[in-house]
Amino acid sequence: MALTAMDLVANAKQHIKEIDTHAAENQLQDNLVLDVREPAEFAAGHLPDAINIPRGVLEFQIANHPNFQGQQAADILVYCQTGGRSALATHVLNQLGYTQAVSMAGGFKAWVESGLPLG
Repeated sequence: MALTAMDLVANAKQHIKEIDTHAAENQLQDNLVLDVREPAEFAAGHLPDAINIPRGVLEFQIANHPNFQGQQAADILVYCQTGGRSALATHVLNQLGYTQAVSMAGGFKAWVESGLPLG
């Protein structure tokens, strides 16, 4: 039986750390903030100081991005629209050596619904 996208997300969530929006807000000052949504989604609104690297090119661009070069031990808050892409992205980042990457549960949608500040 073939896996679905949701199976992949569920598997990734078993191997990563997820935090809620309020914990994420408390960590904004101390974290690199990575938005893995598409550029049009990012342009429509994002977290303060977020850096946009879409999920589809993350593995190819993260090591060459100036904010992430040599930052394998940095605290990285990863988010997407609802939490699926960020879970997958966080799992990949952990595999690439970014050991302190965490995914924000609920994503940008939960952030906005909580009334938290935008960038």
